Amino acid sequence: MATEKDVTRDTAARTAAGAGSGAADVSGDVAASMTTSTDETVRKILTRGGDTWAVVGLSTNRSRAAYGVAAVLQRYGKRIVPVHPKAETVHGEQGYVSLADIPFPVDVVDVFVNSHLAGAVADEAVAIGAKAVWFQLDVIDEEAYARTREAGVDMVMDRCPAIEIPRLG
Repeated sequence: MATEKDVTRDTAARTAAGAGSGAADVSGDVAASMTTSTDETVRKILTRGGDTWAVVGLSTNRSRAAYGVAAVLQRYGKRIVPVHPKAETVHGEQGYVSLADIPFPVDVVDVFVNSHLAGAVADEAVAIGAKAVWFQLDVIDEEAYARTREAGVDMVMDRCPAIEIPRLG
């Protein structure tokens, strides 16, 4: 089973090496500006974005990152909602096949799917009225990011809330 320590350890090395910073191909003042903006969005989503997080790709598979990250979110007071084709109950929460099937408002959509599928999830998140979309580490779709931001929805890409929450202090 992936624990908070496992999730943090496995992803901290990537973060320390610069992966997931969102500024890999940007230099100087522009990189600092991008990082500040992203850090502000991360803080906003984690502290004021709401407490209901749909976790797309979450299943009962304990070896998947989504399983451990969802447990961390719960530990920090977030309600998680599993979204997966199997619609399994995970961490005591009923699962749903799609975001559209969830019968209550969702604040944040946390995306654990391959990048080529993530754009459609972001579009669905906007369609259901989510306040924010969070693409996990290595989930990158610049066009989806632009569409989501243009729709007025906060978005973070290529970062992990299980790493970011403890940094808030």
